Amino acid sequence: MKFEKGILYVVATPIGNWQDITLRALDVLKKADLIVCEELRVGSTLLRRMDIRDKELFSLNEHNEQEEAPNLIARLAKGEVIALISDSGTPVFADPGHYLIEQAAIFGMDIIPIPGVSSLMATLSILDFHLEQFYFAGFLPREKTERQRALNSLRSMNVPIVLMDTPYRLVKLLDEIGHLFGKNRRITLATNITMENEKYYRGSIAEVSREIQQKKAEFILVVHGR
Repeated sequence: MKFEKGILYVVATPIGNWQDITLRALDVLKKADLIVCEELRVGSTLLRRMDIRDKELFSLNEHNEQEEAPNLIARLAKGEVIALISDSGTPVFADPGHYLIEQAAIFGMDIIPIPGVSSLMATLSILDFHLEQFYFAGFLPREKTERQRALNSLRSMNVPIVLMDTPYRLVKLLDEIGHLFGKNRRITLATNITMENEKYYRGSIAEVSREIQQKKAEFILVVHGR
């Protein structure tokens, strides 16, 4: 049976400054039949800020994505337009949504990115060296043994490594990589990107650790190659 296919838009949203929303993203959000978000509270706040009213919102996260994806695919198959957003930035890199995209691709649905803010690309754009390649390690495992194993495998790489974690693990992560990579290894640390208190640190792990002390912040960490 041939369906009239809808479109799944993967829409980047602001990560700290509401003015970073693109005109195209606004247009898609206004026209979409359904907006799939990570948290209803965050998604509804975005829509209110953008003066987008009477829009159906659906929460998709790591707890319900596999269960709910077939229902969303069915709506796409009926010809509906769905916009996928995360709490902030570009969806999927470290957020839910990859399973929905995978299933949409399997069923031949049109999947269109609406590019915009990305904390990853923002950080890479201000590196003070020529970047030819990098390794995106993302969030490390929380369990101690698995985390140590992951860090050990990264230590042998000779390319810049991108790491992320929750704000309260920033100091711990710097301690861990300082122990394994050496405290003289150079890093770039981007904190609270696009927010009023955004700040960028460059230097050795030891230097940056002294400067931030016990600070908690949203961050992207780039460990430079050897």
